[in-house]
Amino acid sequence: MVECADVNLYRVLADLVLILHTAFIAFVVLGLVVIAVGVAMRWGWVRNFYFRVAHLAAIGYVVAQAFCGMVCPLTDFENFLRQRGGEAPYGEGGFIQFWLHRLIFFDAEPWVFTLCYTLFGLLVAATMWLAPPRRPGWLRRGSPTTTTNEAATAR
Repeated sequence: MVECADVNLYRVLADLVLILHTAFIAFVVLGLVVIAVGVAMRWGWVRNFYFRVAHLAAIGYVVAQAFCGMVCPLTDFENFLRQRGGEAPYGEGGFIQFWLHRLIFFDAEPWVFTLCYTLFGLLVAATMWLAPPRRPGWLRRGSPTTTTNEAATAR
């Protein structure tokens, strides 16, 4: 039998997974907005290689998952925790759960999600071409930085 403290722990963990899930979605969606605004405003940091690769990988994962017909592992994990905590999946579990679910989940046919994810992923990929990230120094060959460093070392 599950004790009261365990039930509360599972509910808190489920809320934390929901917050993580929402943060992931915010990174993907707002990341594209920030890239577009940043390129227009000439913010150099939006061309950071690691940020841009992480952003492309995040939406790429979502698109691949949609094409495979998979449910997001974070959704499955949250449902598991809610059930262990004595709640129905996506039930009326409090303020955090209620509002975050309203924000990030809605009903539609699976093909609608796959299409939306794919179009969004293509848009993110297009930013890699239209506003390419700056490669880190170790990826640049024959760049002025590398040449200057090599010349200084040779002296």
